[in-house]
Formats: sequence, C-alpha cells, structure tokens
Amino acid sequence: MNKYLVPIRINGQIIKTVIFANSVIHARLIGEWQFGIGNVVNTPTAISEDSTQKPLTPPQARVKALQSQADRAKQAVKAERARQAMAKAQQQLSKANKAKPTL
Repeated sequence: MNKYLVPIRINGQIIKTVIFANSVIHARLIGEWQFGIGNVVNTPTAISEDSTQKPLTPPQARVKALQSQADRAKQAVKAERARQAMAKAQQQLSKANKAKPTL
C-alpha cells in the first residue's frame, strides 16, 4: 500500500489528510466514500517515506539560523553597494548636466 495526501473539504475548509491505498484512483475513491462525494478537492499526491525529514536538534537549528542570517546580511551588503553606486552615478550625471554650457 502507498501513502497519499488527500485534500478534502469539511464545512467549507480544506483539510489535508493521509490515506493508504493501492493507487491514486483508489485513494480518491476512499476519500469520497469516507467524506462524501465531491469533497475531495484535488487529485491525491503520493507521499514517499524518504521525503519526511527529522526535526533539527537545537544546535543544528542554531547553525542553520546563523547561516541564513549570514546569507541575508551578504544580500543586504550587495544591495546597499548597488544603491550607493546608483546614487553616485546619478550625482555625476546631474553634475555633468549642470556643467554643460548652453548655446
């Protein structure tokens, strides 16, 4: 049997549930039998057992948070340098336009 993620509609809300079935069609039929015809919102999607990840340990979570914080800081520095270069180019352009003699 395979594991399928099936989105269903209950009281107007969409809720995801897991159904064990042999195929996608079988999972849809089980969902409609259990929750009513027309309440299966989308096609069920297969879930592989390898795709689930274990939660990070606190030290691993800290390292990951620090790495993402460093990446955001690098992006902010790059954006600031680009902004300053643009401002400098605009100043030079305005100086060149002011210094241009009119005929």
